[in-house]
Amino acid sequence: MVKKQFLGFIFKWLISSIAMYVCINLFGKVNDGGRFIASSWWFYALAGLVYALVNTILKPLVTLFALPVLVITLGLFTIIINMLMVAVTIWIMPDVGMSFWGVFFSCIVISLINFLVNLAVPSVK
Repeated sequence: MVKKQFLGFIFKWLISSIAMYVCINLFGKVNDGGRFIASSWWFYALAGLVYALVNTILKPLVTLFALPVLVITLGLFTIIINMLMVAVTIWIMPDVGMSFWGVFFSCIVISLINFLVNLAVPSVK
């Protein structure tokens, strides 16, 4: 049981790292001081880990507190919650910046990547 959960988290981390690589390079910018760091795959592995942890720990809490708004908006507020998760990840990452629209499009790209991965990989229950 624990082994499946751990492997599931590692898989989420890998997919999140790939998604953050795509989003940071397409919609974000790395400050000049961190250009050397951003050329390393460790940087994107850290970004993926931060995003996976934010989604695992913070997103359920935010979703729970936003439940009335989610019901009123018929779930459309989920986009705002996903944007918040991307924004928190970008805020935590050193030397990375992203505009509002960059966060919006990153949340869309990450959702599409997760959707495609969920289609391709069957869930293990």
